[in-house]
Amino acid sequence: MKSLELKSLTSEYLKSLLSKGGTIATAFVSLLLLSAVNAQDAEPVLNAADTGWILVSTAFVIFMVVGLGFFYGGLVRRKNALNTIMMSFISLGIVSITWAIIGYSFAYGEGHALFGLSLDYLAMRGIGLQFDGIPLILDFAFQGAFAIITAALISGAIVERMRFSAYMFFITIWSVLGYAVMAFWVWGGGLFDFGHHGLFGLNDAIDFAGGTVVHINAAIAALVLASMIGKRKDHGNKAMLPHQVPFTLLGAGILWVGWFGFNGGSAYAADSIAALAMTNTLLAPAAAILAWATLDYVRTGKVTAVGLATAIIVGLVGITPGAGVMSPISAILVGLITAIPCYLFIEWRASSGLDDSLDVFGAHGLGGIVGSLLTGVFVSTNWGGDVNGSATQFMSQLVAVVIAIGYSVVITFIIASVTRLFFPLRAPDSIEDVGLDVAMHGEEAYSDGEGAILIPVGD
Repeated sequence: MKSLELKSLTSEYLKSLLSKGGTIATAFVSLLLLSAVNAQDAEPVLNAADTGWILVSTAFVIFMVVGLGFFYGGLVRRKNALNTIMMSFISLGIVSITWAIIGYSFAYGEGHALFGLSLDYLAMRGIGLQFDGIPLILDFAFQGAFAIITAALISGAIVERMRFSAYMFFITIWSVLGYAVMAFWVWGGGLFDFGHHGLFGLNDAIDFAGGTVVHINAAIAALVLASMIGKRKDHGNKAMLPHQVPFTLLGAGILWVGWFGFNGGSAYAADSIAALAMTNTLLAPAAAILAWATLDYVRTGKVTAVGLATAIIVGLVGITPGAGVMSPISAILVGLITAIPCYLFIEWRASSGLDDSLDVFGAHGLGGIVGSLLTGVFVSTNWGGDVNGSATQFMSQLVAVVIAIGYSVVITFIIASVTRLFFPLRAPDSIEDVGLDVAMHGEEAYSDGEGAILIPVGD
């Protein structure tokens, strides 16, 4: 309650007490009691349970970066395994620093009502040990973990052909202008609060844990970047099979465990909404596995391990935007429904000329789109939502999806165009032939112990 309102209430209360025959002493004691209440309301309180839960959730989301590295790393050919895993790990270094310098400020500072771009927290100015429920420094770390995994997701579309130096330069800029700006739109009170700003006559768009800002944003960026770089030299000419499917299953499992912190932590409290989000994070991927396995079996008579791992990711992505605002039965329906278009698209993509190497758009982009739209259908006030599913809410979700896609296309094209002014985006054919591990890192994922042959071509 605001202090001005408390002062007014205190004054009115004392007048009433004295008018009814209360003594000055009684009034004085009452004033002391009210002052104590006022001071208690004014003082920020550290909630130990919430703080502990967000601490754990932050570690879970960081662990997802490791899982993503193994998920992607197992799907490529062995000559590119290290390079692929390193594209996830380098995000831990680069994006952590960009987030500290400017990213968090753009995302959560008091900037322009619609677009952000605040310098309030530039170079972590003003971010300290202060707390209101949880410490501000912990909010910085938790949200930074989201920025890291989002940038790392992009790599899945351009593995086996993008220069590592160009990738490093690209995610440095994109993590600020691509991710942080959209994070403000979604979670910082910016553009996607349509109802609050009176935009388009719509409700606020709902994105509980990152369907638009993380998955759609990263997947569209990945698709644009892959199109600008071009197809792999061997694409369409020879089979490019996963070299280590157990790695991919391990990565999917780690991602699923980490996602409990990703979605559950987004409740920002150790409460019933966190419990709901975690339950839905269990059920939606489980339903997606069943749908995917059924489709696989009907089409080929077999259930594949890569298909199962992909289904886990699709179900997780689908439930992310609505994890804390819909019932568990709705979460099951989200997993079942999301799996179908993602499965069909990935099957089509495999026989097309589109070289989205590890199906970032098919899993994260399309999964994020379907999940975001279904959130407008299944959101419920009985299950944590501020509104119930409706045509208006569905339209709010649709507008948010369209804006997210449009912005990601434009900003990614601009950043990639700037990047290639300084670094060639694509590795030459000679490096693709020998593999990016040896050529760009001087190492091999699998060595006979005799040492790698170093090729002095740079990165």
